[in-house]
Amino acid sequence: MFQNMAPEIGQGSINGQSRPLSMIARLSRADHWQDIRAFFRDLDLIVDLGSNIGSRTWWRGAATCSTLCLTAYSLGPDLSTIAADDIQPMPRAHWEESRSLAIMPLATGGDTGRRMAATQRVEMLADAPERPTLELTATIGQGDGFGRSLQRAGVAANDASAVTAMIARYVPPSDIRSGTRVNIILGRRMAPGRPRPLDYMLLRARFDLKLSIERVNGQLNVRPIPIAVDNTPLRIQGQVGNSLYLSARAAGAPVAAVQNYIRAISQQLSVGTDIYADDRFDLIISHRQAETGEAEFGELLFAGLQRAGRKVQMVRWESGGSVQWFEASGVGQRRGMLRQPVNGHMTSTFGMRRHPLLGYNRFHRGVDFGAPYGAPIVAAADGVVQAAGRAGGYGLQVRIAHNSGLATSYSHMSRIAAGPGMRVQQGQVIGYVGSSGLSTGPHLHYELYRNGQAINPKSVSYTMMSQLNGAELARFRSNLSQLLAVRPGAVPKSKSPATLTASITPPAPSRAVPRPGA
Repeated sequence: MFQNMAPEIGQGSINGQSRPLSMIARLSRADHWQDIRAFFRDLDLIVDLGSNIGSRTWWRGAATCSTLCLTAYSLGPDLSTIAADDIQPMPRAHWEESRSLAIMPLATGGDTGRRMAATQRVEMLADAPERPTLELTATIGQGDGFGRSLQRAGVAANDASAVTAMIARYVPPSDIRSGTRVNIILGRRMAPGRPRPLDYMLLRARFDLKLSIERVNGQLNVRPIPIAVDNTPLRIQGQVGNSLYLSARAAGAPVAAVQNYIRAISQQLSVGTDIYADDRFDLIISHRQAETGEAEFGELLFAGLQRAGRKVQMVRWESGGSVQWFEASGVGQRRGMLRQPVNGHMTSTFGMRRHPLLGYNRFHRGVDFGAPYGAPIVAAADGVVQAAGRAGGYGLQVRIAHNSGLATSYSHMSRIAAGPGMRVQQGQVIGYVGSSGLSTGPHLHYELYRNGQAINPKSVSYTMMSQLNGAELARFRSNLSQLLAVRPGAVPKSKSPATLTASITPPAPSRAVPRPGA
């Protein structure tokens, strides 16, 4: 009976079902590993020791932290002091090799750290070697001598003297402009401590001439290098617009040429009242352009103005030892006083008027001309500057003494361009329009004095006339025809260097064509 009730050998019963014993063992092991995985899954290895202090979880976290700290300490290195006797000194060769590869040479500056240290095969030089040649550039300073500039650059005194004598055959060394750059090559020294010899030098001695000096077989030789220069005058035309001065400057005319133009035109008409926006100006200026690109402006040769129904043509001409402006017909005139010393319009006349700032009637001892701020103010006649500076309500003022007991003053300037004792010519810029002192806006207050008494500037005017005739009149008309043949804004064509042979043959100077009065 018991045998019938006992399970079959090798079998078991789970949940009322019979299973083999091997299957039961596998199921037991699977349940065990599931329990272990669940235990570690629910185990909090990172315990916050700042919360639940004293709980079972806290104590477990504290024990874990202590175990980790003790483990790290037990595995740490020995920090005991090392005895000096146990250190073996590094060989010198190893030390030099390691030092050159370390960062210390970069910090101390004793080495670059980018090369190996010197070995015993390296021999120290008694003297450092010099460069076989030395290339440099010297600049001639203002008021400095040519020879002194070379010696300051390192040229030996005897070479500097020899070079100065060679250059003097073509151009006086004192005529070489300040700021000229001189390219120099110095050779090897003959002995330690001696100056380097001059091997080569190149400079632009003149606008149309370069000089090359080279040492050949121990001797310095000079070679002139001509520069092709075109002397065709430059013609500039344009419309007057709102301002004759600004329009001419915008067209490319230099400042000095525009000032001389206004001075010449003012002999025929008033620049402030007789010139309109539709009129066209015409300037011809002596001009030189080198084949290297440099350009130079010279004197104003022709001043023209084309108006409706009238054409003004003034030519600069030298007659009787003095330069004068002549009309196209050969008639010249020289006025004693300019009609107005600034390009502007009259805003107040000479006499009684109500002062715009003081508010009561007061005698106005001069004439006011309204003009843009910064417009140039010129001297009304030749003279000597008596005073230049601030003069109370007149602001910045310039006073000029003229002949025959006459004197003029120019007030309310923004900037003064003349100093006391300075001799000025008619039409020369002495200052610029401003609004200094008692002034309501930019303008010029112009006064004229005779023997210290203010007089009306319009009351003084005289003219000296002269007429060209004969051979001089023929040369004048020929020169005028050459000037009028110049095309406006034409690009000059450079001449061949062969045509400039005479300009480099010492001591003939360069020629400018055309030259007024030639």
